[in-house]
Amino acid sequence: MTSFEPTKKIVANLIDPEEIRIAILDDKGKLYDFFVERMLEHQRTGEIYKARVDSVLPGMHSAFLNLGDGRNGFLYLDDVRGIDVKPGIEMLVQVVKNARKGKGARVSPRISLAGRYMVLIPDGHETGVSKRIEDNDERARLRSISKEIRPDSFGIIIRTVAEGCDKESLENDVQDLLAQWDTIKRYAEKNSAPCLIHKDLGLLERVLRDDLTEDIDEIVVDTEEDRDNIQSFAERFFPGKNIEVNLYKGKTPVFDVYNIENQLLELQDRKVWLSSGAYLVIDQTEALTVIDVNTGKFVGSKNLKDTIFRTNMEAAEEIARQLRLRAIGGIIVVDFIDMDTEESNQELIHELHELFRNDRCKARVYGVTGLGLVEITRKRARTDIRAALSHGCPFCGGLGWVPREESIALQIKRFIRKITMSSRSEALLIEAYSSIAEYTAETFLASWEEEFDKKIFIRGCPEFSWGKFRLDAQGSLVQIEHRINALQKREGWAIVHKSSSA
Repeated sequence: MTSFEPTKKIVANLIDPEEIRIAILDDKGKLYDFFVERMLEHQRTGEIYKARVDSVLPGMHSAFLNLGDGRNGFLYLDDVRGIDVKPGIEMLVQVVKNARKGKGARVSPRISLAGRYMVLIPDGHETGVSKRIEDNDERARLRSISKEIRPDSFGIIIRTVAEGCDKESLENDVQDLLAQWDTIKRYAEKNSAPCLIHKDLGLLERVLRDDLTEDIDEIVVDTEEDRDNIQSFAERFFPGKNIEVNLYKGKTPVFDVYNIENQLLELQDRKVWLSSGAYLVIDQTEALTVIDVNTGKFVGSKNLKDTIFRTNMEAAEEIARQLRLRAIGGIIVVDFIDMDTEESNQELIHELHELFRNDRCKARVYGVTGLGLVEITRKRARTDIRAALSHGCPFCGGLGWVPREESIALQIKRFIRKITMSSRSEALLIEAYSSIAEYTAETFLASWEEEFDKKIFIRGCPEFSWGKFRLDAQGSLVQIEHRINALQKREGWAIVHKSSSA
């Protein structure tokens, strides 16, 4: 690697055992990739189970398998060869897609074991080389070596990181994976279904195996034990490269020091601002992701055509980054700003192809449709960041929207009406979320008091959810005022709104 090539840094936040987080930063300190793993998660990609078939659904040409851990696994019968799948039989299967949302993990009887330089496939016969290795001579060299070292009844797929690797290193990888397979078979014979047979590498080891490449020049970790393990790994696989492995001991959390926490918060926003002042709006649904491109504050410097083209090209780069960072897969539809010429559209599509060329998750870019949309498909490799870090709003039924202030205020009014119809109380004290209480008091309270012929007080409660409200007290005006005084003495911060006429 030459000195002028951009470098990256791995920052690992491992100090909390409940959650491991690893960030990869580019040479400007900008988030390039992010991984998170919680210790309570089950059925991760790569794990191997001895499973028992629970049920077979001929209409869906699939089966559900009891893995003995969390939800049942989902098996496509098309993936099965030479086995009569029926309830009660035992099978050795591997998780190929994580459990997510309401779905269990997808499993397959086709086992594959990933090493540093290759993937070994028991009962396979293929010999392949990663398509991301583009040099034809290098591909031919690796294919020739893989044919020489491939064990009988095993398939081999050479990984991208094997580019430039010598035969001895590849042979060592094969031996490690063969030993791993022997252990898996031995455990499978000893244990009865359903049970976990093989646990894949932890997040740290997987990131080192897959992402520790020549352009990584520093690794920062916040635990001493992991620092030593990382140092050993780096020395083993990069003996001629001086990768700094530094232990962070500061009191400020390591992700705050490198401004990663703020970038993670931005990663969960719908709106993504671009450096020019334009912005993206990213909406994820169950079936697809829709991205809208807007010029925003960007006004350009030449003419409208140039402004639109530059906005679209900047947006394309950020879209590729956001899909990688958010681990978004499936169907993606992008509404770029309409451009007048076919030449501009083709240049945009070409740029997208180049941006996705080195994406670890296979992505395909389709041309501009008749509606002016660009369609992209991207392989789902792991749980997307939104699902990993959040879930549907429990107060709005997962819609991700909250009612307008006036809507809640009118709900409160209807609630007050019910109370007044069954009570002769002189005054009421209502509790609601702080901003709702303030809005209601300023907008409606005086007219409501006149309409219901009662004194109405509204207390703001910041601990309430957005749409929550309730009756705290009712009675004479003196009783309610005593109640308000008691609340303010006890809690100090209690803010009670009343009408201007009070």
